[in-house]
Amino acid sequence: MDDDRAPAVRLEPWSEGDAELLRALNAPELTTHLGGPESEEALARRHRRYVDLSADRTGAGRMFRIVLLPMGPAAEATAGSIGFWAREWAGEQVYETGWAVLPAFQRRGVATAAARAVAQRARAEGTRRRLHAFPSVDHPASNAVCRAAGFELLGPQDFEYPPGHPIRCNDWRLDLGKP
Repeated sequence: MDDDRAPAVRLEPWSEGDAELLRALNAPELTTHLGGPESEEALARRHRRYVDLSADRTGAGRMFRIVLLPMGPAAEATAGSIGFWAREWAGEQVYETGWAVLPAFQRRGVATAAARAVAQRARAEGTRRRLHAFPSVDHPASNAVCRAAGFELLGPQDFEYPPGHPIRCNDWRLDLGKP
């Protein structure tokens, strides 16, 4: 999607009130490439991690709710989630990113706009040089988001996600500049 036609999004820090969004994003059709839906207990733990990460100011990362801004008289709408978090990868301290977009907002460029916005947020932290995304090799939409958002494909990698669930992912990298 051309930048001039890309939807406008705003990233809002994840908050206590976003638990219902997390439940909506836990639908089977949205978790196919992530090992399937999580239990209520696992969702509660994930929500707490997201709230804590959102409040963190040490450079560990941030989680956000994706808000689609109206292009006319329509109201703003919550479209999904995205975030970035610190991790070690290939001997380097990097950020990893991941996102989920509700079905009603898919195939409209929302994830790509959000990925570009989260890269700006990660770049502003100034603590890591690279941002990586690891979508399943079998997930064409998420791989297309990486490509459209300017990530470089480094190739496939084997992961376990969630633990005990082997998955083959593509390693996409975006240079954030000097930390």
